[in-house]
Amino acid sequence: MSVRRFRMLSLITTLVMAATVAACADDGAPEEAAKDQTLTVWHYERPESAMAIAWAEAIRLFKEAHPGVTVRFEQKTFEQIRQNAAMALNADDPPTVVEYNKGNSTAGLLAKQGVLTDFTGESTKRGWDRMLTPSLQTTTRYDTDGIMGSGAVYGIPNYSEFVLVYYNKDMFAKHGVAVPQTLSAFEAAMDVFVKAGITPLSVGGAEYPAQQIFYELVLSKADRAFVDAYQRYMGNVDFTGPAFQFGATTFASWVRKGYIAKDSARVKAEDMNLAFMKQRFPIVIVGSWMYGDFVRGIKDFEWGTFLFPGNRLHPGSSGNLWVVPAKAKDKSLAYDFIDITMKPEIQRLLAESGGVPVHGDASAAPTGKNTDLLAHFATIEAADGLAFYPDWPAAGYYDVLGVAIQDLINGTKKPDEVLADIAKPYHDNVVRLGK
Repeated sequence: MSVRRFRMLSLITTLVMAATVAACADDGAPEEAAKDQTLTVWHYERPESAMAIAWAEAIRLFKEAHPGVTVRFEQKTFEQIRQNAAMALNADDPPTVVEYNKGNSTAGLLAKQGVLTDFTGESTKRGWDRMLTPSLQTTTRYDTDGIMGSGAVYGIPNYSEFVLVYYNKDMFAKHGVAVPQTLSAFEAAMDVFVKAGITPLSVGGAEYPAQQIFYELVLSKADRAFVDAYQRYMGNVDFTGPAFQFGATTFASWVRKGYIAKDSARVKAEDMNLAFMKQRFPIVIVGSWMYGDFVRGIKDFEWGTFLFPGNRLHPGSSGNLWVVPAKAKDKSLAYDFIDITMKPEIQRLLAESGGVPVHGDASAAPTGKNTDLLAHFATIEAADGLAFYPDWPAAGYYDVLGVAIQDLINGTKKPDEVLADIAKPYHDNVVRLGK
């Protein structure tokens, strides 16, 4: 055999073997890859909430569609993720997809720091951007300074939320109190309960709820230009102006008048909600995220809801975001999971369970109390009334506001002093941003 022929036969044999190996690899690769893939989901919604119910179904559908993938769900608390997100999401082996709070001080900050994945292209490809109204898209995009409303997409919500007033219908009827339509009528209604020896409002001053009451009062004297200036740095913010002055002085007066208990500065959100459910207070002001819990948890009295009286603007936005850590493995699995949470059947389940869906015909599905919730949200959307949340503008502002509102509850500082306390870190951030 000539050297040339030997080399030719060797080459043919090598090519055949390579093709055989490649064919075997092609046949087995998807299964082997799937076995090595893991979807780790973090969220902090209570199991009874509409979001948790819908997302549990989304996880089930994901498992059906990805039989070889390991799925791990890890329940967290709001405070756990709020306090530890920067470190946990920037670890070498972070979760694949995480529920994270939206806004400049949270998602915006991590986006600016490079901790989160920019998945603008994925959002466009899968049509998520077309499922969200412009107001809901505000919290999905962040610029290079971490300010929401423009720039790349760093997160996707699959529900909406807003703050509203829940009331005990039985207690209102017993004391002859009608649902108020104005702020003055709301105060008059609370006066009736105070005269009867009942503190009207269940308030969690140790966490976010008290801040949101303060913000509702601020918003009663505000407009869209105020919100854009405060939240998106699109104008000057005057903490001595009528909106903030009214919010601080009125909140302090509500404590003096007995609408808010003086020991509520130590009360956490969960305890606040439980106290309302146990009929210790006739009213609680909290987000739509509690709606489903109240539907399933309140059995011994009738209750209802109304929007904060007289306000066109309300604390609210898209729901929390699904974000993907920049260092996450198997990012395609995260996108597949997010996509499932946006499907019509998950959106309908969310609505049926007491949540507010972001798109589709889910609003036609619920009956009973849930129709009231969706009607409230429709009213807010029609008025362009989503005003975001008071702690969003700057990193660390949640803690600044928390201390400030506790000072109002405890009476340790006057309203002007409290406003000065919250003005300084805000304006310091304006200087840092060069706005």
